[in-house]
Amino acid sequence: MNLKFPFLGLLFIVIPSFLIAQQSVNQNAFPVQITTANGIIEGEFDIKTNIQSFKGIPFAQPPVGNLRWKEPQPVLNWTGIKQTKKFGPRAVQSNIFGDMGFRSDGISEDCLYLNVWSPAKSANEKLPVLVYFYGGGFAAGDGSENRYDGENMAKKGIVTLTVNYRLGIFGFFSHPELTKESPNHASGNYGFLDQNAALKWVQANIAQFGGDPKRVTIAGESAGSIAVSAQMASPLSKNLIAGAIGESGGSFYPTLAPVPLAEAEKTGLEFGQKIGAKSLKELRAMSTLELYQKSNGTSMGVFKSTIDGYFLPKSLPEIFESKQQAMIPLLLGWNSEEMTFRALNIGKDLTNESYAAKIKELYGDKAQEVLKLYPAGNPEITEQSATDLAGDRFIAYSTWKWFDLHRKNSSQPVYRYYFSKPRPEMRDKDLEAGLAGGVIKKDKNEPKAPKPKGAVHSAEIEYAMGNLATNKDYAWTEDDYKVSETMMNYFANFIKSGNPNGEKLPIWPMAKDEKKPEIMVIDMESKAKKAENDDRYLFLDKEYTKK
Repeated sequence: MNLKFPFLGLLFIVIPSFLIAQQSVNQNAFPVQITTANGIIEGEFDIKTNIQSFKGIPFAQPPVGNLRWKEPQPVLNWTGIKQTKKFGPRAVQSNIFGDMGFRSDGISEDCLYLNVWSPAKSANEKLPVLVYFYGGGFAAGDGSENRYDGENMAKKGIVTLTVNYRLGIFGFFSHPELTKESPNHASGNYGFLDQNAALKWVQANIAQFGGDPKRVTIAGESAGSIAVSAQMASPLSKNLIAGAIGESGGSFYPTLAPVPLAEAEKTGLEFGQKIGAKSLKELRAMSTLELYQKSNGTSMGVFKSTIDGYFLPKSLPEIFESKQQAMIPLLLGWNSEEMTFRALNIGKDLTNESYAAKIKELYGDKAQEVLKLYPAGNPEITEQSATDLAGDRFIAYSTWKWFDLHRKNSSQPVYRYYFSKPRPEMRDKDLEAGLAGGVIKKDKNEPKAPKPKGAVHSAEIEYAMGNLATNKDYAWTEDDYKVSETMMNYFANFIKSGNPNGEKLPIWPMAKDEKKPEIMVIDMESKAKKAENDDRYLFLDKEYTKK
């Protein structure tokens, strides 16, 4: 049985709905300076928020020229004062998703910059630290996006960072010649190594911002969450972190899991031959524009992370099962509508007959077992089951697998959530939600997209980071802000103590090693309950572990 990832390619059709947000001068701020390991930087102190911010801090040398496709190199020291009041350039990428509002200083291979928001009044406070990795399928995204802005989390007493990393062909390209020239006999994973370099920078510098290098929690959504699971597994990073938060995604088959190095090298070699580059020298000689143009449209899911023997010595299941991952508290979860039923490619109409036929096509003699887990019924039931199956295959299962492995192979606390608050109506009636949380313009020639009944992929980010107001596409209500405050407080408590519980919050039980551990449902009335859907993931686990 060939259970592939058929809907990943659908993400290409999302069209951006708004222009890039421009950086603006803060009229309520005055300059502040901090001495880092590499030199003095100057950021801003906001008199309204009492938050210091430093944007566009280099944490590695620009990965350009001969440093293209190499492990990030340490930043060179500078003299004088480096201005860090605006976001640096974002990684080279195409317009794929419609829900990314960038404030970056353009696009460039020179993209290895991070941003810091700190509430500390002095360098002696030793506050907890959050390092957030953006999502975007390892093909798009940036630390300047409004939804990741660290100011509101900083107001909770947390030094907050967003980190840029290389994407697509620039971040995950493997090639036999790259492996040969590497002192670690590895290639690919440059985006992951960028994140690791940022974590090393945090260890060396965060105390100057009032942060505690021993209390660093990493977090991310979608590809960012997948990255968090990989950093937990990597021997290079596991001693640099004290906690982890995953939002919809783990680096486990079938969701952008790493592949053997030989397979990734073969992909890279074939790509080079296809574009007429017979050697690494010829590939490095190509301009950013040429390489972008020749790889554009191919990077989503093509250039994969690798089991390279260096950053990842083994697959993640092998690492977790042998108890070699970071032994740290973990909070993770997924959303109630991670993917639309359209991603199953059922055809024009969803009926009980077409649904059953698709299940038969995907699962063969296991079809009846699948239909018990994802039953057909009246049109509403069938649509919900198809939506659940699409979301589970897309990303919910991989997140569950990460959850299951860590709770069974560590003594650390694990907390699981299920976010189900639907977004409100859009302000612009000409817009609608895309397949994976993006925003697209309605096409009058296409059938009307089904209205989301739950929380779509990526919908929880603004709630968790306290950034609803930055997303102007939606008509947020008082209820939305209430849910945001709840989720944000859970996250903040976890970052501070490894436990999400706190005053005036519904009790969130730690998941125990039992068949159906409790799960925290985050919605208008957040509450813990016994997991209802784990039988679905246990079935998929049997199917996917055959791969």
